[in-house]
Amino acid sequence: MTQPRYPLRIAAAPISWGVCEVPGWGHVLDARTVLTEMAALGISATELGPPGYLPRNPAELRSLLDDFDITSVGGFLALPLHRAPERAIETARENAALFAATGAEVVVLAAATGLAGYDTRPALSDEEWRTLIETAAAIRDVAAEFGLRTTLHPHVGTYVESEAEVDRFLVDSDLDLCLDTGHLLIGGTDPVRLAQRYPDRIGHIHLKDVRNAIADRVRSGAMEYSDAVRRGIYVPLGEGDIDIEALVRSVHAAGYRGWYVIEQDTALRPDDSAAQPSRDAARSLIHLAGIGAALGSPRSPWARI
Repeated sequence: MTQPRYPLRIAAAPISWGVCEVPGWGHVLDARTVLTEMAALGISATELGPPGYLPRNPAELRSLLDDFDITSVGGFLALPLHRAPERAIETARENAALFAATGAEVVVLAAATGLAGYDTRPALSDEEWRTLIETAAAIRDVAAEFGLRTTLHPHVGTYVESEAEVDRFLVDSDLDLCLDTGHLLIGGTDPVRLAQRYPDRIGHIHLKDVRNAIADRVRSGAMEYSDAVRRGIYVPLGEGDIDIEALVRSVHAAGYRGWYVIEQDTALRPDDSAAQPSRDAARSLIHLAGIGAALGSPRSPWARI
């Protein structure tokens, strides 16, 4: 019997145009500029960016996205899960309601430290780890009330960063992962190997390519993560040191049918425009489309390239 062919579900994220939840991260382009750039590239699905970047009123948000023929995938929430769980759960509830009202599918959760940014990470006690696991599970249940899936995003500068922490989370929690190729590699995890070890735990994917020489400096403590981003740690797909094709082939063969979010974190200077981020995103799209073609996948309706 011939196996059905599935298109790669391709989406974007505002962070590729420098829109980040970290205060003082860089110049923030207005939402219409970013959505215009996405639409010009033929992208018709996106994560929503940091809370407050796009309208918080569901009708206004739907109207804005409709103006660009772009659908909502979900959004990233970096919350301190290890303390004040009631506050984290309520924040997640508010955002899950908004995501669901836009037709989104997924909450992408990160175990934030509670500090601004991702350059400093205090130690975490075993009791705080247990609270983190319990809070993540509670948020998963809240999101499910709105018809959303929840994934945990291993992320530099959070409490699930290193390979040991990723493995510990997978043992202690039943949440699926958001496999972010860049953050995993910087944290010391081979993303391709992780996907091969845990094919049934991959619930969402962020695709980045990385210059490993710069990642080595972040891992060693010689360079802060924010500085690494400004120095170009992330490059268009296919131009760095991650085997993006092997990753996509592996998860696709294992039955993954979720989103592939092109997410190349960048930070803009005040005089920067959307031109360079858009060129980088275009190169990543072309690379990903080539992988899809090699897999025999139909052309993606979410990225008209």
